[in-house]
Amino acid sequence: MLCQSCEKRQASTHIKTILNGELKEFNLCSDCAAKLGYGSFFTNFGFDIDKLFGSFMDAPSSVRKTKRCNFCGSSFEEIAKSGKVGCAHCYEEFYDELLPSIQRIHGRTNHTGKLARSAGTEVKVKNEISKCKAELEQAIKTQEFEKAAELRDKIKELEKNISEK
Repeated sequence: MLCQSCEKRQASTHIKTILNGELKEFNLCSDCAAKLGYGSFFTNFGFDIDKLFGSFMDAPSSVRKTKRCNFCGSSFEEIAKSGKVGCAHCYEEFYDELLPSIQRIHGRTNHTGKLARSAGTEVKVKNEISKCKAELEQAIKTQEFEKAAELRDKIKELEKNISEK
């Protein structure tokens, strides 16, 4: 169908207007539509649909293959940009990427504060083992060898209990 305005080019824009209850329809080519102020709906509002779809289609393979958290959908790039982890599962999904930052910020990667009452027995036992190891090192430094031997035996017993479970 030819443009109803210039009658030279193929019509690509269909315009419907209702004025005072009267319906009028026009078939225009893109040039005539633009001249009459009927540009693309999207460009009239500052939105270029070609750029939107082009960015998806022409995106480098590294962007399309970005590793994402299976639970919340966050990518490591998004986490790094915002500084906020999407969910608890992200720590497991991006362990290797997050580890250097966590070590730099906190100085260590193991929890050393208080434990919740609901914490599992294994967590409590591991916490007890680390306390005993610190006491053992101190006992050795101060040459309290009897106390050191007791702590060594206690550590072995606790580690045995964990390995049995």
